[in-house]
This record gives sequence, C-alpha cells and structure tokens, in this order.
Amino acid sequence: MRGSIALRGWRGTLARVRQELETRPAVAEDLALLPLDEPFAPFALPQTAAPPRVSIVIPIHGKLAYTLACLRSLARHGAKAAFEVIVVDDASPDESASALAQVEGLRLLRNPHNLGFVDSCNAGAAAAQGEYLLFLNNDTQVTAGWLDALLDCFSERPDCGIAGARLVYPDGRLQEAGGLVFADGSCWNTGRFEPRDAPAYQYRRRTDYVTGACLLIRREVFDRAGGFDTRYRPAYYEDTDLAFAVRQLGLEVYYEPASTVIHCEGITAGTDIGAGVKRHQAQNQIRFARKWADRLAQQPPPGTPLERAVRWRARGRVLVVDATLPDPARDSGSLRLCGILRLLDQQGWSTCFFPDDRRVDADAVRRLGALGCEVLGGDGVPDLPRWLRDHGAGLHAVILCRHTVAGQYAPQVRRHAPQARLVFDTVDLHFLREQRAAEVADNPALARQASASRRSELELIERSDATLVVSPHEQSLLMAMLPQARVELLSNIHEVHGCRRPHAARKDLVFIGGFGHPPNADALRWIRADLLPRLREAMPELRLHVLGDLPEAARRELATPGLELHGRVPDLAPWLDGCLASLAPLRFGAGVKGKINMAMSHGLPVIATTIAVEGMQLVDGMDVLVADDAPAFVAAVQRLRMDEPLWQRLSRHGMENVRQHFSAAAAAATLERVLG
Repeated sequence: MRGSIALRGWRGTLARVRQELETRPAVAEDLALLPLDEPFAPFALPQTAAPPRVSIVIPIHGKLAYTLACLRSLARHGAKAAFEVIVVDDASPDESASALAQVEGLRLLRNPHNLGFVDSCNAGAAAAQGEYLLFLNNDTQVTAGWLDALLDCFSERPDCGIAGARLVYPDGRLQEAGGLVFADGSCWNTGRFEPRDAPAYQYRRRTDYVTGACLLIRREVFDRAGGFDTRYRPAYYEDTDLAFAVRQLGLEVYYEPASTVIHCEGITAGTDIGAGVKRHQAQNQIRFARKWADRLAQQPPPGTPLERAVRWRARGRVLVVDATLPDPARDSGSLRLCGILRLLDQQGWSTCFFPDDRRVDADAVRRLGALGCEVLGGDGVPDLPRWLRDHGAGLHAVILCRHTVAGQYAPQVRRHAPQARLVFDTVDLHFLREQRAAEVADNPALARQASASRRSELELIERSDATLVVSPHEQSLLMAMLPQARVELLSNIHEVHGCRRPHAARKDLVFIGGFGHPPNADALRWIRADLLPRLREAMPELRLHVLGDLPEAARRELATPGLELHGRVPDLAPWLDGCLASLAPLRFGAGVKGKINMAMSHGLPVIATTIAVEGMQLVDGMDVLVADDAPAFVAAVQRLRMDEPLWQRLSRHGMENVRQHFSAAAAAATLERVLG
C-alpha cells in the first residue's frame, strides 16, 4: 500500500531506509517455513466427521508450489477447531488441478474460465459449510495456533465482525498489523517492515481493515454485508470495502497478533501497480472513495502521522504504570488490574502499560495484548521519564498504581503530560496495612514506617486529580482526612462462576494467597501453629489446602501434617468446587480481600476474621461466618459440616454479594466518571 514521508515523519523515514539497506537472510529460520521445491506426493488434510466450524477458502491461479506449501502448513499445524479447506482453481495455467485432486480431504472447485480473486472468493464462500469463512491467499504459510487465536478474538470480543492475523514476510519482518484507511481512500499496512515482535504490534486492537490474505468472518455476517463487492473485479479494495460494510452493520474489525501467518506478498499478483492485476489497485481506490465518501470524511486526512492515525477512533490514550506486569494467577491485585485494562479497552481507550521493574516476558505480553493493552518493555523501549518526554503530549490520562510507583513518576507526569489526568490507584492503603501490622507485632519500627507511608500516600492523594480505593471503609477514611480530595471507589472485579457441587460432595478447607504478602504470611503461620492443630483435634481427617506462591524456605517452615502446600496453580476451580469452605484468618491488612471474592464467586462459603471482611459489606451468619480466634474457627467449620441449610445460604448470599458490589459494571461506571 502507498506510504509517504508525511505519514512516517523524518525519523521514521530514516529508520525505514536503514531497514531496507540492512542485510538479512531471505528466510528467517525461526519461522520454520516449508520448502517450495519439495517433490509432490499425495498427502491428507485434517478431516472431521462433524460439520466444520470454519471453511478455509483459498483462491488460486497457478503457482502450484506455493499452494502446496500452504496446504502442507495447514496439515502440519491443524487447529483445535474443525475446519474444511476449499481451493478455488481460477483456471490455473499449470498442473494445479491434477495435483490438488490427489490431496485427501481437500474440496477442489474449478472455475470454467478465469474470474479473478473477488468472484473466486465468493464462489468458495457459496460452497462453504462452516459457521466461519477464512479467506487465505495461496502464497501464505500458517503457524501453530493461528486459527484458534482468530476464533478466540470472536469469542472474547462480542463486537468482532472480522479478525485478521499478524502477517509477516519470510525474512521475519512484519508485513501488516492491520490496515489504515485515509480520507482519500488510500491505505497503509500498519507496521510494514518493522520488527514483528515490537511492542506496538503485540496487542489486539480495532483497525480500519485487514487484508484478504488472511481474513476471518462469520458466514452470516459475510452474507449480510453482501460478500465481496463485484464492482472491484477482478481484485483490490474488496477486503477494505468488506471491512467498511461490516462496520456499517455495527461490528468491528480486529487485528489479532496471537495469530501469525507468513505471506509471500506479490507472488500471485506481482508488485508493479501499473501492470497485470495490480493495475486495478488505483482504479479501485477511486471506486471505493466514491462508494464510501460519507464514511471516509470521518477518517484521518492523508499525511496524518501514523502514531496518531492508528488511534484515530480511540477516545484517547491512557498509560498505566505498576510495579510489575500483572498476573491474575499470582494475586488479587493483578486480577483487578487486568479487569481494569479490559474495561478501558471496552470503553474505547487506547491503553499502554509500563512495568516499573522493566521485566517483560512473552506470556505476559500476550496476556495483556488480548486485553487490547500495549506493553512498553523489552529492547528498544526507553525508561519511563524518556518515554513521557516523547509521548506525554498525546496522553489523555495516566494511572499510577501503588504509592511507591506513584511517588516516583507523578512529578514526571505533571512535567511532560500536564494535560493528562493523573489518577492514583492505591490498590490498598499501604499505611493502613502497615499500621495494623505494627499493632499486631507491637513493633515500633514498623509503626514509624507506617507513619512515613501515611505522609507519602496522603501527599500523593492531594496532588492527584483522582484517587482510586478498593473499599468503602478506605473511601470514608480518606474523605474524612482529605475532604477536598476526589476519592472514587473501584473495587475488585469478579464474575460469578456459580456453585458446581453440593454440600454432601465437599470436604476439606482452602486458603488462597501467596506467602510474599505479609498478611498472608502471618495468617499461614497462625494456621500452622494454632488453627490447624485445633481443627484436626476436632476433625482428624481434615486437610487444609494452600494455593499461592511459596518459597522453599516457607515450605520448610510451614510443613506439618494436614497442611497441603500446592503453590501457585493454573486453575483454582478444583479446590473451590470441592472444598467445604475457604478460610481468611487475616489479623491485619487493608483493602478488599480477593481471596474472599474468589471463593464466593464459586459459591464457596467463607470463614474470616473481622479485619478480613472489612469494607466488603458482608453480614455475619448471612453472607459469611466471622471468627477472630482459633476456637471460633473450629466452631464455624463444624457448623458448616453439620448444617447444610446454613452452607447453602452462605453460598447463595456470597455469590449475590459479588454480583452487587464487585461487578465489572460498577468498576466501569467509576472509570467513566474518572476518565470520561
């Protein structure tokens, strides 16, 4: 697609020149491309007895070697979803038809004469049996997980009308991360020739169009949109037109970076826009501009810088900074933060995340990328003050999480992004937790530390445009201390999973939480020293399962009969669905306890201390059982074992508490007030 210096800026143009002059291998070894010169021998594609979920439509006109490599890559990588493969032979001048007839499981359609890309795709779609249509060029090779990742985009984004893959060149450079359309109908492949793993191209996002080289759409939506418009025969702009038609139906077009497809661009149609099929590109741009003149008036003008054009339809850009990348399997704060990032994307903000420890791993990048969030980390990303100097002017808001992070960067945000709203997310009030820990331990040094944290946090709250807290108790406390400050409640965010097993099928207890969090470490020591011995004295067969990070030294310290130390687990459900109750014997802390939310979201009754249920709007005996010493915990467990109606009441009311007070809707309303 057409580009210009005005689009990239001078620095971008110089970088592009360097990329073009850089010596690189013709094929990137890590892509593991299949060879084109492999002698033909019959082979089979994956087959299913059930109707296919996806119909892969591949139009071809000669170039048999590329078609065979494409089909072999489909056979090699397969997919979890059932699919069929339809090749539409558009009067190939070579031996394609005879060779492809020997590929088992392939549906081969043959046009009586050459019809072109548009009509071949429409013919393949008409013959398809799948719920989804996947249009794929024959000069592509797919990679592991490519199709399932595209389907995940549909399942995770209800507004998804079209999803397209990350297209890369055989040499490993990025070819396309979605496409941009400008007001004159001209187009640009986002990320063209850039490193394919650059942070800017590693997150799912809405885009103007995706190329027909790899395009997934529901069959029903394709039909409602009218298929590929035949005014663009034989080819070019039909994919861009389809994207505009799908948006007119109220749906969106997404770029999905978790799906990677290698595309030997230009093999079929060439690259000279003045010759062959490629000459239709300029003619069809005129047709496209006429058809969509009203819509194009809302697109960025030609010459708009690419960084701005990519976010043209976003409400604004929001930067989020925390100590480290969130991992929902690690802690409650991470689960909440990922929920916030998801909501920001749903509300139309373009979000980016900076981990203060600068530690970035591929799994975390993919995890946040699926939430529509760009991770600013890894090679080539400057430190935050330098990043703010370069990009601060384009920020709508900055959310700084935890006072240790906010204290470092709030002055930098005010200096380099004075127009941005500065939001301080306390996560929980650090000084309150330290103060209570000092009281439990009778530790003067910790009390002095709590006093210093109090001054730091209150000063940050005064300097921020808005402060987020997780509990009504902390909101009331801060409003009394700082009546002029804006303090908003944004609590934990949970979905209700439901109670999956009855009272009679349950046994044992569970504790959720990593040892690295001081209130959890104190609770686990109390469990080992006092609670568990008393519980097992009354119920000798009882076991207590601990789920969360545990260093080896902690495992040795806590080891005792009946205490099952599982460490961090990928899924809490087996324990939350099988245990009798969850314990939260916290003797100090602050904020809202995610361990309680999580248990209740599964319909698992909770036995907790007064401190643990603070600010959670729970009533003893109706929503939770409150116990503040070992005998009370033993009595509560025995009650739940013997009283099934009580167990069922706590299960129902706990789930209702999550629905009412810890829903995504409540958090979304707060974000709208703070950022809107």
